[in-house]
Amino acid sequence: MNMWVFRRKGPSGFSASSTAEEVTQGIDAAGLTALVTGASSGIGAETTRVLALRGVHVIMAVRNMATGRDVKDAIVLQNPAAKVDVMELDLSSSASVRKFASDFTARALPLNILM
Repeated sequence: MNMWVFRRKGPSGFSASSTAEEVTQGIDAAGLTALVTGASSGIGAETTRVLALRGVHVIMAVRNMATGRDVKDAIVLQNPAAKVDVMELDLSSSASVRKFASDFTARALPLNILM
């Protein structure tokens, strides 16, 4: 298969090679709260970065708090206005899930986006 297929734009005006920043350009999502699991690496970290760039208050749900804080610090360094919090969550542990849910509920934040 030729690579041109992945660069061809669809009806949305985007292609498989479009970035999250390109797709969300011009969107002001201030006032929304997102919970991103796996936010300390890969697509979770990139999702967190772009949502924060668009004004979303992002809760990073991570297993490794040190790594999560490093990602948060890098995002805030690039975007000082970013609203990002790091909370511990291990989805393989029901005790961790219960604690996370309790701590999140105590913050009295809306949950507009779950990734």
